[in-house]
Amino acid sequence: QVQLVESGGGLVQAGDSLRLSCVASGRMFGMRPMGWFRQAPGKEREFVACISKDMGTTTYADSVKGRFSISRDNAKNTVYLQMYSLKPEDTAIYYCGAGPPLGDMSMRLNYYESWGQGTQVTVSS
Repeated sequence: QVQLVESGGGLVQAGDSLRLSCVASGRMFGMRPMGWFRQAPGKEREFVACISKDMGTTTYADSVKGRFSISRDNAKNTVYLQMYSLKPEDTAIYYCGAGPPLGDMSMRLNYYESWGQGTQVTVSS
């Protein structure tokens, strides 16, 4: 198991940028694929981005492609989500998830074994 703590959310205006961080403690962070998901009020949690354990591959939801960038620093047990050109529709609670050790990255919600508590991102128009 791995424990995850997200931070970096806040209230911003449309067009602004934010960088979210997710710090992991526990075993084998560097061997796990990591993902970011988000959940808006009244909606299901949805995929945002994921990154392979070796940082070689990333995948993004169409809604954020070209605006968001996922990265990780395995030496710091941290995964990041850099968000540019934020839109009101990006408003949600953002969660990071840790996949199984040695697993491939996935866009599937139920693939991820551990979740953080989330960080709120609010984008005003």
